[in-house]
Order: sequence, then structure tokens, then C-alpha cells
Amino acid sequence: MTSPLLTRPGAVAAEPPDADVAAHYGEPAHEGRALEDTAGWIDRGNRGVVRVTGPDRLSWLHSLTSQFLDGIAPGTATEALVMDTKGHIRFHLSIVEDGTAVWAHTEPGAAADLAEFLDSMRFMLRVEVDDLGDRCRVLTLAGPDREKALEAVADQLRDVPVRRAEDETDLFLPADALVPVAEALTAAGVRPVGMWAYEARRIAEHRPRLGLDTDHRSIPHEMNWIGRAVHLEKGCYPGQETVARVHNLGRPPRRLVMLHLDGTAERLPERGASLELNGRAVGAVGSSARHHDLGPIALGLVKRNVPVDAEFVVDGIAAGQEVVVDPDTGANAQISLRRRPA
Repeated sequence: MTSPLLTRPGAVAAEPPDADVAAHYGEPAHEGRALEDTAGWIDRGNRGVVRVTGPDRLSWLHSLTSQFLDGIAPGTATEALVMDTKGHIRFHLSIVEDGTAVWAHTEPGAAADLAEFLDSMRFMLRVEVDDLGDRCRVLTLAGPDREKALEAVADQLRDVPVRRAEDETDLFLPADALVPVAEALTAAGVRPVGMWAYEARRIAEHRPRLGLDTDHRSIPHEMNWIGRAVHLEKGCYPGQETVARVHNLGRPPRRLVMLHLDGTAERLPERGASLELNGRAVGAVGSSARHHDLGPIALGLVKRNVPVDAEFVVDGIAAGQEVVVDPDTGANAQISLRRRPA
């Protein structure tokens, strides 16, 4: 459903998968600076929202996801992955437990599939899964002054689940509260920020996005999700064997990099375009954006053994790399454990 905030003056719709929300509100560079210097609100009302209730919700989700969720305290915000048995990533969830329910938002269009999967795994446990669909909208606050911004609309946030992560705050708003809360934040001096600036910030922070920076073969070690979305000291869950094997004995076949693109090019590379080294394809580009300070940047996946100082060409554009995932990531066992004694 197209966001009502796209009717704001200056709003320009983003490209898929975010076509239902704004790319910017007329001044993308100023919007990007607001996320660094003050605060901005970002309409992410296209995100899918799933709510899980019931007394067994935390232990149940703990057994299905990559994150340690059993017994977490109300207010805890985290991320989690749902994987298949081979460790390939199916869903990425941004989660908060509010004391009565677990709230999670995921990629646009993915909530129905996530809810269907969770429903299929309920068995006899005391849990209920709700795809909130058109009933809930995510509004994100980012920037150093975001807590002060929340205070300005505190009266409108009673009974609203709030996910306070390290780098941003998500509000799970009733659909009819999206516009009033956004306008109240604007009146309090918080700048409207579109997806162009938000995505540029995400790329600069080395945070991949499922479906944009991943493919059907992606595993957590490749994507820099170990620690942030994968807990290494928890029990059995789908995909754990792959995570444990790579962490203890091997290295992932690919690694995430951030790309600094040639600023003289007047375009960004097409998603999925080959990253070429000396005329040979060694990876592919994912998300790209124009950052207000860094210029054009992108995330990409390259083969693990590509030199860390290599420079690429992508879609005809020169690109230098910034290492995100170390080539030796996962090499945590002593080499003597991998070799038989002579």
C-alpha cells in the first residue's frame, strides 16, 4: 500500500522494493546530514510486521532463529535470522520484546511468508502469530537527537511498541497514527528523511539488506551478521551446523565489501552487476547510493581469496574496496586441529 506520507510537498517515490515510500523529500543531501547531526524520521511503512504472542513465544523463537531470545527482558531490541538447514538465509528480522509480545519487522512483502512459516512450526506450543499487514506501520528515528525527538511525541506513543536499537529507533505504529506522529515530529523540528539518505547511511555502516545484498546462497559469515544477528553460544536451530562449521573450521566462500565508486560517473551500478578484477568476474554489487559525505558507495560480495587491496570495475565504473568481512573470518580453530599428526 502506498504511504500517505508520499503526498507531502517535495516527496518523490523510491524504487523497488521501496516504491511505496519516499526516496527523498526534496533535499536528500540535507536529509543525510540530519541523520548525522540532529535527527530525522524515516517512513518505512512498507516493512512487513509480524507479532508473536503467547507464554512460549521466546523459547519457541529461540529454537527457530539464530538469536538468543529465551528469557530476554522487556525492551530488548535485537536482530535475528531464519535459515534453512544448509544455513542459507530466508528471513532477516528486526525484533523487540515488549513484555507481552515479540514484534518483528522484515523486508517488504515478506511478512506473509514469515507468518506462514512460523504458523507451520507452532505444533502444540502456546503461541499465536499475526501478520499485521495493513494494520501496522514502521516509522524509524535516527540521529543523535532521536531520544529528544521521542519526548516531543510521548503522548502519542502510549501503548506503541518502541524498538531502541544502537543506531536507530523503530516505532510500530497503528496505520492511522503514521501521519499524525510524523507531522508532530516535524513540528518538533525533526527532519523528514527519505530512503536515499537512509540507505546511504546503512551502506556506510556496513549493514547488508536481505534480498538486495544477498542471494540464495548467502550465509551469515559472508554478510557480517555474526554477532549482530547470530548468537554463537546458543542451542540447536536450523542452519546452526553451517554457522558452527564455518566459525570453527572453515572460511566462508565470499566476503562482504563496501565499495567507493568513481565519483565522476553520473550513475550508480545496476544491482547484481559483476565486480570485475582484471577483466574477470569475482563478485557482484548489491545496494548502492550517493552518500552526502562519502559520495557514491555500494556493498558487494566478492570471492574470499580476492586481495583486500584489489580495485574493481563494476558496470563500467571504477571501485575501490573497504574490507567489511575479513578473509580469515571463521578461522577460529587451531590449525593443528585440522591436520592429522604426521
